[in-house]
Amino acid sequence: MEAFRFQPGETPVLLSIPHVGTAVPPDIAATMTDAALAVPDTDWHLDRLYHFAPALGIGYLKATCSRYVVDLNRDPAGSVLYPGANNTELCPLTSFDNQPLYKPGQEPDAAEVDRRVGAYWRPYHEQLRGELQALKDRFGVAVLFDAHSIRSVVPRFFDGQLTDFNLGTGGGGTAAAALVGRLMNVLATSGRYSSVLNGRFKGGFITRHYGNPDDNIHTVQLELSQRTYMDEDAPFRFREDLAQDVRPSLERMLSVIVEWAWEKASTRRRGSLL
Repeated sequence: MEAFRFQPGETPVLLSIPHVGTAVPPDIAATMTDAALAVPDTDWHLDRLYHFAPALGIGYLKATCSRYVVDLNRDPAGSVLYPGANNTELCPLTSFDNQPLYKPGQEPDAAEVDRRVGAYWRPYHEQLRGELQALKDRFGVAVLFDAHSIRSVVPRFFDGQLTDFNLGTGGGGTAAAALVGRLMNVLATSGRYSSVLNGRFKGGFITRHYGNPDDNIHTVQLELSQRTYMDEDAPFRFREDLAQDVRPSLERMLSVIVEWAWEKASTRRRGSLL
């Protein structure tokens, strides 16, 4: 089973969607509960929501396997993403609703976790790392937009209803302030949706691990409330009537990233000629 699908772009920008996959290999599925096999904690339909990205010249990387197989946005060394908060594991054992994902006694042991890292986690990250380096080598700068979504109400992780747009930069260290400022301006002028910078979701492993502005690699994560584009209850139906309202803000965000990246690439080219 392929771990990802990738389409190269023609700009210094890469879109990553690590939690949109729904596939569960048969050997793993045999150990899981029926509730787990419905993969309810998927970042549903984000590939459909961001269908405009290739037309902007943006490269596109998305996972095929469910986050229940292995979470591509977690540290394989096991470090905690949000100290002091309720966190899910590299190979999750419970759902967002705290329901067991495995039949009793069939939870993955350390050897199985390592196997999944090698089979599914590592290929995605090798492609991601390689593409960011290729973009930086080609353009002098690379920008990663890591796209996520989550139900608007998940008591395990946050109180009340989640803000619509949750932009994360690892607390401020993964992307240039000028770029982040432009993105927040887009959200501030959207009018219809609420937004926050580095709130409950500050960026996961991908954003924090790959973001290095000093090395001209910039990363941002967007955690989008699912109520903005879909039905949050099973069967998790995509709502084009909602999507057509939220998509312009997403398209403007990615357009701003492309514009900013080209500006940086042009500045670096001029500098190299002086």
